[in-house]
Amino acid sequence: MEWFIKVLKQFSDFKTRARRKEYWMFTLFSVIISGILTLIDTNLGTEVNTGTGLFGSIYSLLILVPSLAVGVRRLHDVGKSGWMLLVALIPLIGAIWLLILFCKDSQPQENKWGANPKEI
Repeated sequence: MEWFIKVLKQFSDFKTRARRKEYWMFTLFSVIISGILTLIDTNLGTEVNTGTGLFGSIYSLLILVPSLAVGVRRLHDVGKSGWMLLVALIPLIGAIWLLILFCKDSQPQENKWGANPKEI
């Protein structure tokens, strides 16, 4: 849970690097929280016609900027620009390419976005 809190504290940091562990632990906890909120929305009847619920929608809006920030920092860690996140707009291939980049190990040396967070 500490990784999730760390990402929330760094919600406006688009200039440094994020380790694989930081990104994936944030993603894991975010999916778990989303699942719990979906169950709550279903049980309370707060779903709207689009299939999303009130609490899930509010959570998605609150977590949008921290999610983008950790994604950009993760791309910086593998030596790519944060703008590579826009690759996700390419159907199927974009998502697969980002998944590969997010799973890739950090650049061991310092790059233009800072020192390797594993070694700090």
